[in-house]
Amino acid sequence: MAYRWTPDLTRDDITPEPLWLNRRAVMMGAGAAGLGLIGAGRARAEALEPNSYEDITSYNNFYEFGWNKDDPAKHAGGLTIEPWSIEIDGLVERPGTYDLNEILAEMTIEERIYRFRCVEAWSMVVPWNGFELADLLNFAGVREGAKYVAFETLHRPAEMPGQKGGGIEWPYREGLRLDEAMHPLALMATGLYGKPMPRQNGAPIRLVVPWKYGFKSIKSIVKITLTDTQPQTTWNMLQPGEYGFYANVNPEVDHPRWSQARERVIGGGLFAAKKRTLMFNGYEKEVASLYDGMDLETFY
Repeated sequence: MAYRWTPDLTRDDITPEPLWLNRRAVMMGAGAAGLGLIGAGRARAEALEPNSYEDITSYNNFYEFGWNKDDPAKHAGGLTIEPWSIEIDGLVERPGTYDLNEILAEMTIEERIYRFRCVEAWSMVVPWNGFELADLLNFAGVREGAKYVAFETLHRPAEMPGQKGGGIEWPYREGLRLDEAMHPLALMATGLYGKPMPRQNGAPIRLVVPWKYGFKSIKSIVKITLTDTQPQTTWNMLQPGEYGFYANVNPEVDHPRWSQARERVIGGGLFAAKKRTLMFNGYEKEVASLYDGMDLETFY
């Protein structure tokens, strides 16, 4: 990619940290099962009574630590994140297992502002710290013939007790088409609010794809593979009729069990008026060309 994306938001657009850390606000807006943090277009959340950092990090989806929202906070503290390495293989010029600190030394770390929307139709604005995924792929060297990028989460049942149970074929898997992965909006996040990534949010490094639903933004990544075939992805494997490979935010295509046409801004409460969901989560201008000619009801 010959250009670098520049955020069009200012710090005034960012959800205040105390609000983002407010577990009660999340519970009011998220409903039963929020699947991640995703952007709210230009909507600004109103400030609520601040809660502690520990409070918000007790309400997460990270099934490697259990299915309940408080399981990650209970169990993620035992996750060893130093040292951390990422295996990069497949159709790359420099395959190998790289220490994360070695990778970070090669990347330009910047604070970026992304807008995210959850699949349960709630939203907030959060600043992620990180670097473009394209920088990492260029570091490894993309070989001719590569069409997709596959990701895997750490598989360590001794420290991730949710992996001892069934329901998901571990490790957690995700994937992007190569042109999606090379887009400057696709981020490898290493923290938020200028702080290191909390373990229950995907420490020490995770993917953030702001025009897609939250389950695409895989956490605690240990393997990246460049391939010429579409990779398997966890939720598509589990429920292919509900979760497609692309998972683009598309208000015109309902989930089989709920509408995705409107969202609720966090802080407004469960009964607050909803706002219209934006195509591609408000990034239509930046990413719609990736899908020119595709039937987005078929390729959902």
